[in-house]
Amino acid sequence: MMPITDLMSRDHRTCDEAFARAETRAARGSWSEATEALASFTEQLESHFAAEESVLFPRFEAVTGMTGGPTSVMRGEHVEMREALARMREALERHDRDDFSGEAETLLILMQQHNMKEENILYPMCDTQLHAERNELSPQLAARLGAGRQP
Repeated sequence: MMPITDLMSRDHRTCDEAFARAETRAARGSWSEATEALASFTEQLESHFAAEESVLFPRFEAVTGMTGGPTSVMRGEHVEMREALARMREALERHDRDDFSGEAETLLILMQQHNMKEENILYPMCDTQLHAERNELSPQLAARLGAGRQP
């Protein structure tokens, strides 16, 4: 089974690619395409968050007893990213390229900082603490991640 760090980091890259597609289409003023691309990105991001919030984080917390630590911080950052995403959707609805671009930049910075913490700190901790459960956890996480992928 793939280590949690590899599985979840790979999904970060997939989300990044979907985000870039939405940015590119909005920059061109292709509003309907940008709306579709942002919806696809949102589904992928929410699937990623769901994998963490409903599978990975609760298991990590149960094993380590750490409920107010890194997983709490990550959940808070998920809220911030969802708020930025909502502002991006609003800007798209108004066909406001400048607002969209500004909110996209905000979200990009939030995601980069968040992903660095997860990939360099939290996921390796999960791999260490949940190693014995990897054969059970990895398929559960993969299934959650796949929920946001379009065929």
